[in-house]
Amino acid sequence: MKKNGNGWINRFLSIIERLGNALPHPATLFAGFAGFILLLSWILSWFNLTVTHPGTGKSVSVVNLVSTEGLHRILTNLIGNFTGFAPLGTVLVSLLGIGIAEGTGLIGAAMRLLVLKSPARLLTLVIVFAGVMSNAASEVGYVLLVPLAAVIFLAAGRHPLAGLAAAFAGVSGGYSANLLLGTVDPLLAGLSQEAARIVNPEYTVNPACNYYFMAVSTFLITFLGAWVTERVVEPRLGKYEGNEKAEEVKPMSGAEQKGLWYAMIAAVLFTAFVLGGLIPANGYLRNPETGDILHSPFMSGIVALVFFSAAICGIAYGIGAKTVKNDSDVMKGMAKSMETLGSYIVLVFFAAQFVAFFSWSNIGLVLAVKGADTLRASGLGPIPLMLSFVVISATINLIMGSASAKWAIMAPVFIPMFMLLGYTPEFTQAAYRVGDSVTNIISPMMSYFALIVAFIQRYDEKAGIGTVISTMLPYTLVFFVGWISLLILWILLELPFGFGAGLYL
Repeated sequence: MKKNGNGWINRFLSIIERLGNALPHPATLFAGFAGFILLLSWILSWFNLTVTHPGTGKSVSVVNLVSTEGLHRILTNLIGNFTGFAPLGTVLVSLLGIGIAEGTGLIGAAMRLLVLKSPARLLTLVIVFAGVMSNAASEVGYVLLVPLAAVIFLAAGRHPLAGLAAAFAGVSGGYSANLLLGTVDPLLAGLSQEAARIVNPEYTVNPACNYYFMAVSTFLITFLGAWVTERVVEPRLGKYEGNEKAEEVKPMSGAEQKGLWYAMIAAVLFTAFVLGGLIPANGYLRNPETGDILHSPFMSGIVALVFFSAAICGIAYGIGAKTVKNDSDVMKGMAKSMETLGSYIVLVFFAAQFVAFFSWSNIGLVLAVKGADTLRASGLGPIPLMLSFVVISATINLIMGSASAKWAIMAPVFIPMFMLLGYTPEFTQAAYRVGDSVTNIISPMMSYFALIVAFIQRYDEKAGIGTVISTMLPYTLVFFVGWISLLILWILLELPFGFGAGLYL
């Protein structure tokens, strides 16, 4: 494999890797941040910093949490901070349903069918698209689609690393884009809501708040990813001359096909149920008092609908494919999805305390008002402001891989700040998701990066981190330019970012 001009990349990555490895565990970071907020509240309280709340007109000062009252508040609310943390319940419930669909084999079978049935000339497009769509099922695309794409490209007489790169670009570079709501949507929305309530205690952020923007982004990333693969990456790789032989990609078995038919019927019936509650003016999923959809059980219950749809379709597939023989098989799938959340739950415990302390101390509100005054005086409009914010998000992503961990830190600062400038939390969240996605594929701190290196080494024994970066860097650059252009267009046209989520408050 060619190694043209990646020496500077390796040197740059060595610095990034050393910095990243020097960071403690994300949970430890949040514990440290929580302690730092306590100390900062004590110090800032000496200076009697006061601002005027833009909503109520009342004076707001920094509250000293290193006090008797602060100690009592911490002790009596420690458990409530954790159990009441908005993202926790939404992620757990979503993953329970998706765990059924994954455990019965529905997700794997659907992805294989999508790739196997695609015409040869559309193979690259389909693989990138399948990668983007796989994000609805958490991170299954990394372990299933990425290696499968390499096998399929090799079987088609093309360079396997081109297929691997195309899938990885879709799964990781297009992490925030999708036509379906996945686990990342309620997770980020919950964090955004917590941050927005620093300014407005009644503000709600629904999980579909970025749906319109991310749905359009799905097609943008698909076409850009396919273009980079066929015009840049594959020509650079040249002809594959490695030792790996083409494997036969097994067709769908009769049981799998039957399972998919069962799942499709279940999906149609579930969709009919949802539409039956939305289309009539007095539908059972509309607001019973106003008949509105935006502020309705449908919008507030989207996470529950994700759970039921994934569970029903997964069980239907399992019955048809005979991967589900009894209720225990269903429960095992749900339990397995929970096994992967041990570290996340630990992280959430400390993140919840940090967010609570940040809110109680009023530091976030004071900083937001001061920062908003500074930005307002600068005269910058929404486009340069958000471009700067996207760059910040993309840069931080190089040294901190977890999307939720980064947003838990950034949201309490940037969402109130931009709210005070008149921009919605949903807009700020959409900009964050662009920055967070585009550098995933070149970030050594991304949790699956080492796995991608291992996949590549199957076809190129000498490959390393530099190989991954030099292969994926064109995707990052093109995705960044393309996604930023889409964001600018969205701002200029003042289009809604999702259900009930506009640009301005």
